[in-house]
Amino acid sequence: MPFDVVQADDLQWEMREAPEGRPPRHQAQLTDPAKLTQSRARMWRYPANARGRRHIDPDQEEVFVPLRGTLTILLEEPPQRVDVAPGGLVAVHPGTPMQVRNETDEEILFFAYGAPPVHGNSSFIDDVADAPPPA
Repeated sequence: MPFDVVQADDLQWEMREAPEGRPPRHQAQLTDPAKLTQSRARMWRYPANARGRRHIDPDQEEVFVPLRGTLTILLEEPPQRVDVAPGGLVAVHPGTPMQVRNETDEEILFFAYGAPPVHGNSSFIDDVADAPPPA
């Protein structure tokens, strides 16, 4: 079949670890249900004030698209804050220090897509306690 469809009702949400003292995040893996072979994809739900782990991925180009709520990403070193509203996107190129965050009081939902489908090579780096003001 030349295409695959994954409906929102079919997503299987799993809890993911969060930095100490932060609420857990939830992700729904899309790579296998969509039968992706050249890339990886996930949907993410971050509750209010949640954040992912700060890291550097040496291999993967990643694209983040907020669907509900404002997504905050800290990029580079020292970190620069980028806020993206629903419908926008951020493309993070390999080797860029980054951290995805929800700096709001509402849950956010976003789509994350990366290629090539390499994973497990990220280096985790020190968390940033307070996000700088938006750029």
